[in-house]
Amino acid sequence: MRNILYLLQKEFLHIFRDKTILPIIFVVPFIQLIVLIYAVSFDIKNIKMVVVDKDLSDVSMKLTDKFVGSKFFKIVDQRKNEQEAIDLIRSNKADVAMVIPHNFENNLQRDKNVEIQFLLDAVNQTKASIANLYGQKIVSSFNKKIIADFADFNDLLTINSLKTIKTEPRFWYNPQLNYKIYMFPGILVILVTMIGMMLSAFNMIREKEQGTIEQINVTPIRKHQFIIGKILPFYFIALWDLALGLTLGYALYHIHYVGSFFTLWVITSIYLVIILGFGLLISTIAKNRMQVMFIVWFFFMIFILMSGLFTPAESMPRWGQIINYANPLAYLIRLYRLVLLKGSSLVDVYKDVVSLIIYGIAIFSIAILRYRKTA
Repeated sequence: MRNILYLLQKEFLHIFRDKTILPIIFVVPFIQLIVLIYAVSFDIKNIKMVVVDKDLSDVSMKLTDKFVGSKFFKIVDQRKNEQEAIDLIRSNKADVAMVIPHNFENNLQRDKNVEIQFLLDAVNQTKASIANLYGQKIVSSFNKKIIADFADFNDLLTINSLKTIKTEPRFWYNPQLNYKIYMFPGILVILVTMIGMMLSAFNMIREKEQGTIEQINVTPIRKHQFIIGKILPFYFIALWDLALGLTLGYALYHIHYVGSFFTLWVITSIYLVIILGFGLLISTIAKNRMQVMFIVWFFFMIFILMSGLFTPAESMPRWGQIINYANPLAYLIRLYRLVLLKGSSLVDVYKDVVSLIIYGIAIFSIAILRYRKTA
């Protein structure tokens, strides 16, 4: 125990003297949790729209005003024909074009069907589909108002006498559908993962680069003591960054955590065993920090893209979902969202917790065996 305490003291001194590690510990959390939360968002606003109004009637102008008053659309131009609007979309000066046909108002008054055309730039499929949905809702709202405006007195009596079904949606756990609340747990997972995996691997590889690993191997320090002394500081640092992130989430984004912090600590502690084991395993494979960077980046990108951070993991093909069982980020992002936003307990998420425990034992055992082989 005394040897481990001496090693911990030595490691913390090295960490706080290293000018490359300190910014990662103290600056990166602020950048990730402040910048990424706003940058990584599926809230689509300021969609550039060009209007082709062939009717130039009072009703067509009212429809255009509906889009002008929307916070989602920004009218950037008005053209006389579709080809001019298409040219603007091709030159990336517009995202969507709305074409209002001739005799738009007259056909509405004569109770004829009228079609409005939307031309969308679908290079960004997500933006195009959401813009189309927003446009349909605005037109649908305008259509209801026009029906009431054009109806005569008898029609109004008939309309008012009809009993209609009204739907009132209620969203649990995120009533305002605030995307920052949805993204925050995922960004927090990335922060904890980066601190645990990258810094622990860097710390181990530094002994190789400085040539001190051979000196340590001939000392009375046992290998398990050396490993504990090397990775334990980053366990505490990761937990400190987690606490910092939760504080920033409450202070900046007003996220009210409904789950137990003890449950969160237990889950994070198990997860850190996996990530620190990954860091140890990478340090036994790599020979310098550059190789560590490439290996960490390779696994990190795959883990993030398949984790369900941006899109539901259930949307992946079946083979991708099977591979995702080996993705630790997928477990923790799901668990963080369940605990922080829904208030799930360990009993509710015991299957994922058991999977993390098995995963942690397996990866850490492989890392220790690999270290003993190459040390």
